[in-house]
Amino acid sequence: MPLFETRGLTHFFGGLTAVSDFNLALEGGELLGLIGPNGAGKTTIFNLVCGVYRPSQGEVRIQGESLVGLYPHQVTAKGIARTFQNIRLWPEMTVLDNIRVAHNFDLGYGLLDVLLRTTRYRRAEAAIERKAYEILEIMGLKEHATEQAKNLPYGLQRKVEIARALVIRPKLLLLDEPSAGMNLGEKDALIVLIRWIRKEFNLTIWLIEHEMRLVMNLCEYIHVIDFGQMIASGTPDVIQRNPRVIEAYLGKEVD
Repeated sequence: MPLFETRGLTHFFGGLTAVSDFNLALEGGELLGLIGPNGAGKTTIFNLVCGVYRPSQGEVRIQGESLVGLYPHQVTAKGIARTFQNIRLWPEMTVLDNIRVAHNFDLGYGLLDVLLRTTRYRRAEAAIERKAYEILEIMGLKEHATEQAKNLPYGLQRKVEIARALVIRPKLLLLDEPSAGMNLGEKDALIVLIRWIRKEFNLTIWLIEHEMRLVMNLCEYIHVIDFGQMIASGTPDVIQRNPRVIEAYLGKEVD
């Protein structure tokens, strides 16, 4: 049984077919890329997987269990974490508190516990803080714990966002344009970081990316979509030579 799969994944926006019959199977441990032109349907696929949209047709499964119809926090609880193209940190909050809020999907206490400051509340909050510091330590961010997120360099903000996604110890990590807004040095550091995360957390990683140098250096296998349809799949070497990819994404050569 695959760790994760989509079967016939299709989505319509009115009369527009945004994603058509997208099929994918991940056994576990892969580092996979998804590329395509702007508007090809890449982020829509991630939104379908994460419960932001409900598929018009098809299935999304993790370890054989359907995710269709679940809300995003329920998908997270099943072991799928995600980052976004535009960093979504709380800028006025500290790095530590940005990590702490990732536990909100499974707090283990209710509003009454908060109001009464019950033993259950205090124990849960202490455990959350301990786990948050553990993630910061692993990710080399502990020294920034008390800084406001907005004061960090862009590359470190992205690292905090990834650290927050790792709080739930996901089975599958989705990275949507992780190098967006980064300079060359930050992109090189990101390649190293993603490889390290995959090994350290024993993760399957699926990423959307426009930076071809990053994709070709990082991903072992790549899927290419155009107008919501899969047009090619293969290793980086195969993808770079594929005429349909060159035409649709990398561009035609000028005679």
